[in-house]
Amino acid sequence: MPSTGYLLGALTVILVVTFGLRALPFAFVAPVRSSSLLRFLGAHMPVGIMVILTVYTLAGTPLTVAGAAPAAAALAASIGLHLWRSHALVSIIGGTGLYVLLVQLWG
Repeated sequence: MPSTGYLLGALTVILVVTFGLRALPFAFVAPVRSSSLLRFLGAHMPVGIMVILTVYTLAGTPLTVAGAAPAAAALAASIGLHLWRSHALVSIIGGTGLYVLLVQLWG
């Protein structure tokens, strides 16, 4: 069994490393907060990521009625929900729920 001093030393190192790793991003945010590039990326990255995830998901969808119809309906529902509510979480959960429901009904 390790000694108490060894355990306290190990816990201290773990605490310092964990705190440092969590605080490190905040140290870099302040100098670049006024960057126009980061402002542009913050405004457009969520849509870009959603487009990439949608294309990646639909690329593996089989081109049959049973495979493409649930994906197309869920995509349309997600777009409709997002245009209606402008809330990403609502559109993601609504589209995913509809897709799962349709796959279970058709599958």
